[in-house]
Amino acid sequence: MTDYSPSRLPEPRIAASVATSTNNHLEIEAVTKNFGSQAVLKGVNLSVAQGGTTAIVGPSGSGKTTLLRLIAGFEHPDTGSIALNGSKVAGDGVWVPAHKRHVGYVAQDGALFPHLTVGQNISFGLDASSLPGRHRGIKARVSELLDMVSLDPAMAKRRPHELSGGQQQRVALARALAREPELMLLDEPFSALDAGLRVATRRAVGKVLKDAGVTTILVTHDQGEALSFADQVAVMRDGKLAQIGNPFIVYTRPADRATAEFLGDAVILDAWMEGSLATCSLGGIPVRRPPAQGRVQLMLRPEQIRIAEDGPIRGTVVDTDYFGPETTVRLKLNIPPVLAEGAVADHRYPGGGEVITIRHWNASITRPGTELCLRVVGEAVAFPMEDLAPE
Repeated sequence: MTDYSPSRLPEPRIAASVATSTNNHLEIEAVTKNFGSQAVLKGVNLSVAQGGTTAIVGPSGSGKTTLLRLIAGFEHPDTGSIALNGSKVAGDGVWVPAHKRHVGYVAQDGALFPHLTVGQNISFGLDASSLPGRHRGIKARVSELLDMVSLDPAMAKRRPHELSGGQQQRVALARALAREPELMLLDEPFSALDAGLRVATRRAVGKVLKDAGVTTILVTHDQGEALSFADQVAVMRDGKLAQIGNPFIVYTRPADRATAEFLGDAVILDAWMEGSLATCSLGGIPVRRPPAQGRVQLMLRPEQIRIAEDGPIRGTVVDTDYFGPETTVRLKLNIPPVLAEGAVADHRYPGGGEVITIRHWNASITRPGTELCLRVVGEAVAFPMEDLAPE
C-alpha cells in the first residue's frame, strides 16, 4: 500500500525551479517563441539530467511540440537560450544547426519513407565509409539496430506498409538511433497506436533508450503515459511550465488546481483550514504546509477514499461505470459527522451533499442506492480560493 505519510513526501518543484543536478545534458533558460502575434512559449526554464528521461505533458496547443522543435534545432527561440552538454546551441547570437546537435527525433507518425525498405529507412543518412566493411557494415548495423528494438533482422527487406503501427514506430526509433544521438526527442510517438500495443511499444522503446544511456524527452498529452515513462515530468500549460518534478510528486502534490485536474481524476471539496487540519464533508483531513487559512478548496485523489466497514464517512451510491478490474463509483455524501453530532452548520463546516467519484474493485457492493462507509487515507492538498478556476 502506498505510504502517504508526511515523512515520505518530498517537496514539489514548480516551474520556477529546474533540476538541481550538476550533470545536466540539456539546459533551457527563459525561452520564448512567438508565431506572428501569438505567444506560444512564455519564458520556459527546464533542465534534463544526463541519461535521464523527461516527459513534457500538457493539453493540445500548450506549446509542447514547439519546445521540442526548438531543442531539435528546427526553430529559433525569440529570446532565451538552449545549451547541450554545457555548450550553447541557441540564443544570444549563437546558432548550431539541427544536424550538428547530436539529437534524434521520432515524430508522431514515424515519418518513414514509403518507397524505401525498412533497411533503407534505417540506414538513411549513414556514411558507409565510416563503417568497417563499408556496405557490409551498413547491413550489419541495420541488423544490430533491428535487434536492439526487438524486431527480426529479416524485416529489413519489408516496406513500411507491411508493418504494424508498433513495428513502424520501432523502425523510426532504430533510424533515429542509427546516428548514435546523445539526446532523443519523442513527439507523441505512441498516440496513433491502440491501447495494448501502445503500452507494449512504450515499454520497449523506454528499455532500448535506457539500456543505450540516451537522454530522452517525450512530449505527450497522455497523463498516464507521462507518469509511467519518465523519471521527471514537466507539466506545460499556456506556454509555461506549471510544475516540474518526479512523477509521484506532480501527481500527489500538484502545484495548482488546473495541474491537479489535468494529471488525473481529482476530488475537489470546499473546506475550512485551521492550522494544518482541513474540515470538509469527508471530516477532518491533514494538509501539509497549507497555503492559506480559512476557506480553501481541498484536493484528494479518488484512490485515497476507501470503502471501509468502520469508515466514519457515509455516502450513497448514485451511479457506477464498470471497467472490468475496477469500477468508478459516484457517491452523494451524507451530512458530515461534525454536524451530525450537533455542531452548527456555518462557514467552517460544509453541509454535505457533494457528489464525489471514487474507484473500487468490487462492483457487487457498489450498486446504485447502496450506502457505503468511507475512510480517507493520507493527506490532502489545499488550494487558496484564487486558484478555484483553472486557467
